[in-house]
Amino acid sequence: MDKIYVDQMEFWGYHGLFPEENKLGQRFYVDLELELDLKPAGESDDMAKSIDYGAIYEVTKKIVEGQAYKLIETVAEMIAHQLFVEFPLLEGSLVKVYKPDPPIPGHYKSVAVEIYRRRTT
Repeated sequence: MDKIYVDQMEFWGYHGLFPEENKLGQRFYVDLELELDLKPAGESDDMAKSIDYGAIYEVTKKIVEGQAYKLIETVAEMIAHQLFVEFPLLEGSLVKVYKPDPPIPGHYKSVAVEIYRRRTT
């Protein structure tokens, strides 16, 4: 399957279990791996046969910077769902949401969740 990658999109959101996270907000990163047939776009040089990267970014931004959720699992599900709604050519999506500064003790680069979803008919 052909893929479009959009990596390390950075956003400011208010997701988390703790009141401080919902009030102060924090950074979130999102990686997307989107599956679709890119051959028609490649052969025709027609954007209508692919997915606009800027539109992908805007859909993701609206979710991450919008309504606050307790879990980044929910953020990932909302992104995957909305991508299928907005882009009918999309066949599969791998969504990874990173939370680099969670309020938990320890030394690590980030915590993250990754989900894979396929379009259902």
